[in-house]
Amino acid sequence: MIARKTASTKYYESHTQLFYKFDYKNKNVVLKGKKILIGITGSIAAYKIIYLTRLLVKNGAEVQIVMTEAATKFVSPLVLSTLSKNKVLINLFDDDVWANHVALGRWADAMIIAPLSCNTLAKMAHGLCDNLLLAVYLSATCKVLFAPAMDEDMWHHPATQKNVDALIKNGNILLGVDSGELASGLTGEGRMMEPEKMLIELKKIFRKDDLKGQIVLITSGPTYELLDPVRFIANHSTGKMGTALAEAFYENGADVIFISGPSVYLPEYEDIKIIKVISADEMYEQAIAVFPQTTIAILAAAVADYTPIEKSEIKIKKNENEFTLTLKKTKDILKKLGKLKENQLVIGFALETNNEIEYANKKLKEKNADFIILNSLNSKNEPFGSDNNKVTILSNKGVEFESDLLKKSKIANLVIEKIKEKILPNA
Repeated sequence: MIARKTASTKYYESHTQLFYKFDYKNKNVVLKGKKILIGITGSIAAYKIIYLTRLLVKNGAEVQIVMTEAATKFVSPLVLSTLSKNKVLINLFDDDVWANHVALGRWADAMIIAPLSCNTLAKMAHGLCDNLLLAVYLSATCKVLFAPAMDEDMWHHPATQKNVDALIKNGNILLGVDSGELASGLTGEGRMMEPEKMLIELKKIFRKDDLKGQIVLITSGPTYELLDPVRFIANHSTGKMGTALAEAFYENGADVIFISGPSVYLPEYEDIKIIKVISADEMYEQAIAVFPQTTIAILAAAVADYTPIEKSEIKIKKNENEFTLTLKKTKDILKKLGKLKENQLVIGFALETNNEIEYANKKLKEKNADFIILNSLNSKNEPFGSDNNKVTILSNKGVEFESDLLKKSKIANLVIEKIKEKILPNA
């Protein structure tokens, strides 16, 4: 599968950045209820764990924190205990009370040690146990992720690399270092992975396998139909719903191919294959090329229905009082995939302002789709740009499901449950 580079893709980033600014409001709930144990060692990067703690709590995780004495010199235990809503543990003995490291190691669903100093990294690799954090690490029965943070020369030293290899060999998961400005004033490798990336890596270890083996094509966002190098015809779609679907399918074990029109709302998982397009014609070509590889196709993009017959190579000047624009129909992706499908499941989206169910059922039959997911503008629901949505799922059996106004991440999981009923009837 090769994504074509076209002349119009040059405008992709500049155009989309004008419209929407990325936010974290519509994130999924894969970490909800998960017990996450954070171990913090002595590194200047420890201050970033304040933000990681906040992200985890916002995502519904229960957080416990263990620190070394050295770590307390870089970040306040009081701040971390306030954000995590749990007492931060530092010593094996505190006011004549023994900290039960075995119970803590068994409590967690995942442990992340960040930042991991060169010193503690060496101790972990050799099984040393001279503080509470190391005792908890050696008692942990869950997956352990570690995020090193040190100067570049220390990171590249053969002894350090040998210790990293030892931890990986023991089943721990390395969160690779970033390159950039270091505390020493030098620039190079050794920076701790940023908290946002750590959050993604934590989510990945809780990925389910319900849809393992399924290859899902998802189209998303608007399309831009160029009039000239400056102007285009578009719609209000942001791509949030498509992104929510892509992330939900990935978290349920599917392989995802994501074809996106101009949007800054893209899936956060690097394993999702992203193909960026601009126009309806480009999206059509890429969808047709990818479709034979897939088992499920979900066409969530708001594809332009019409495109200009003529596209000017230079900017159209404002000379006349009136301007006539002649348009032609774009190619119908859903209809084409409905004709091409063999054993694939094809799902379309619809948005209507009147006679919603009637028009959605008509679309379902005419396009040979398995499901139509109907958005409505005839309520308090405003699907464009919102983090929430309200949908009706229709099949050839009639109305299958009508949702309340929910987060788009929850809508995505409802769609997945309905698909599971279709392809996994005995599950």
